[in-house]
Amino acid sequence: MARLEQLTVYPVKGLDGIDLETASVLDGGTIAGDREFALFDANGDVVNGKRTEQVHRLETDYDPETSTLTVEPPDGTMHRFELGDDPGPAEAWFSGYFDEDLSLERDASLGFVDRRDMGPSVISTATIRTVTSWFDELTVDGVRRRLRANVEVAGVEPFWEDRFVGEGAPTFVIGGVRFEGVTPCGRCIVPQRDPDTGAQNDSFRARFVRNREKSFPSWADADAFDHYYTVMILTRVLATDRGRTLRVDDPIEIVAD
Repeated sequence: MARLEQLTVYPVKGLDGIDLETASVLDGGTIAGDREFALFDANGDVVNGKRTEQVHRLETDYDPETSTLTVEPPDGTMHRFELGDDPGPAEAWFSGYFDEDLSLERDASLGFVDRRDMGPSVISTATIRTVTSWFDELTVDGVRRRLRANVEVAGVEPFWEDRFVGEGAPTFVIGGVRFEGVTPCGRCIVPQRDPDTGAQNDSFRARFVRNREKSFPSWADADAFDHYYTVMILTRVLATDRGRTLRVDDPIEIVAD
């Protein structure tokens, strides 16, 4: 049976995610706590993994109860910042680490997601395992960290999520929350990098595209995909279901419109 296997948010955009047992869907359609904080430079541009591999060298954790961010850089020192009270100390530390003046902004109403008119990203566990099998040197957890999905679905076939984009696509319901697929997620440079060191695998994209094309599901709408460097989908939660709660192990049903 299809079920919600893992629910992950990324409290500070670009940094490590945290796994949750439950999470509410905000009125804006995103998951509460996802990309709630983000670092910006003096020009208003976000600092994330797309911009610099230095992001990957930071090991971070976040306690949503206390709004405390823990950061461990490559030198092994440990730093803790209470982001809910005063972002100043965190801003100063990150400015020193990235060697530029940065500000730490907060948006608890929607989060600093890339596509602010869309909602959670969705992928199946089987998809993650299949992608892992294309690379001898990768692990399932490492691929999971490279792809950075919010919602992971178990009990389904690889690329299950592809069926929800394209003409005539169905929707799906997770524990009473209805999702519609919006677009496949074309990938950036981040999946090509080691999530711990930032080291780039120059052959990653070509191997990924070759295998993705060979394994593309016959039942998926190919016209909905601009290219094969694509995995995971971006969804939208129906407005009537926003404010409800997602829970790990919630059952998932496909709804044919």
